[in-house]
This record gives sequence, C-alpha cells and structure tokens, in this order.
Amino acid sequence: MTGTAPTVPPLPVRRLLLWRHGRTEWNATGRFQGQLDPPLDDRGRAQAHRAAPHLVAAGLTAENTVVVSSDLSRTAETAEVLTGLLGVPLRQDARLREHGMGCWEGLTRAEVADRFPDQYADWMAGRPVRGRGGEDPADVGERALAALLDLPAAEVAVVVTHGGTAGRLIERLLGMAPEQRRVFGPLTNCAWSDLAVQGTRWRLMRHNNSVLDGADRVAAGPVTGPRGLAAPDAGAGPEEGGPGQVGDADAVL
Repeated sequence: MTGTAPTVPPLPVRRLLLWRHGRTEWNATGRFQGQLDPPLDDRGRAQAHRAAPHLVAAGLTAENTVVVSSDLSRTAETAEVLTGLLGVPLRQDARLREHGMGCWEGLTRAEVADRFPDQYADWMAGRPVRGRGGEDPADVGERALAALLDLPAAEVAVVVTHGGTAGRLIERLLGMAPEQRRVFGPLTNCAWSDLAVQGTRWRLMRHNNSVLDGADRVAAGPVTGPRGLAAPDAGAGPEEGGPGQVGDADAVL
C-alpha cells in the first residue's frame, strides 16, 4: 500500500506480535477507556491465560523474545501472563498507552451520542472528530513507533497494547494514508496481529488471531475467520455497533 506516511526507520526487531489486552468490565459495557485505567475482569484474565500459550507456540523463546507493554494495568496484567511462561522480564512504556480520547473517556457510546451528537456522527462516519480533545490519530502512531525504536535488539517483540494504539501502529508500519484507517478491522480482546519485515518493508502476515471460544467472541468483538482474519459475515464492528453488540469501545478511534 502506498500512503503519505514517512518511511519507517529500521527497528531493532524484525517481527512484531501486537497483542491486545484482555477484557475489562468497561469493554463489556461499551465504555470508552482511552487512557483511564480500569482493570481486567475475570473473563479478561481467563482470556490472557488461554491466549498466552498460543503466542509461545508461535515461535517465542526466552532467548529470542522481548516483551513490552503499555503501563496501564489492563495491558501489564495481560503481559505478565506471557512473561511468566517465557521467564523474561516485562518492559513497560507509557508511549504504548491507548489513544487519548479527551471528553469521551469514561462514557458509553449512548452517553457520547447524547452529549456530543456532532462528534459522534463524525466518528461513526470515519471523519476526524472535532472538539473532543485527546490525541490526533497520527500522533498515536508516532509515539508507539518511538517506543519500538527504543527496544533492545531481538528476533521478535511482543507488544501488549490497546485496540486503538495497535491500529494506529499497524497503519504507521504499513505506510497507510489517513483515509485508509478503516481498511483493517480492530483487534478483539486478547487477539493479536503478526507483522514481519520482508525486504525493506513491514508486511502484515496475520491479523486478529484469536483462540477465544464462542462466548468470548460475542463479548470481545467480531468473529474471526480462517487464519485469524475477520469473517465477512461477522456483523458490525465496534465503529458501527452498540454496547450490546460488541464489548470494545476503544478499538476504533
């Protein structure tokens, strides 16, 4: 894909697994989290314990892997399940926090639609949201990329982050233009994307890999199809649905 983003500088790793945190109560009720810090709920903890062994089986070892997470509790707790299996330390970096959402943080979709109807209409249509505060999407991608540039050299990095930040980072690595933001669906809770350097470019090898069971998928977001790609008949994603449809208010920003 071509776009207007600047060239990606060489990173100290050649493979990235972007892993979204497990479910929180706010995910389950469709409440925008942003940079607020609700913890994992019981289902979110179970999701992390279910997914972590599958990440290890994807070729991770203590010798070839670095694990870094956002410093918010929902990501750090998810990451600690993986580092416990691998026996490696966890690095935390505030630059991997979720997209700051200004006055929307802590509100449900219904509350945002009621209090800020023009902003909500822009968001639903995929237009820039005016007057909300928080961060510009491009700034989120840049700060997340800066965090990766500071990693130690390793074969692979597992980056435990948030739905919005993961999306902006994927777009930055692939050189996608702003109008291409909704080409890829968002990561569901505890799903991950696999990216690798091929030649001089990053390539998305798999997206939205998940080992969740049916009940978890209903709670966490769209059903995934073969090879982890979102199934075409999965229904509306978080940008179209309400809290009763998907439990992910922070995945598409």
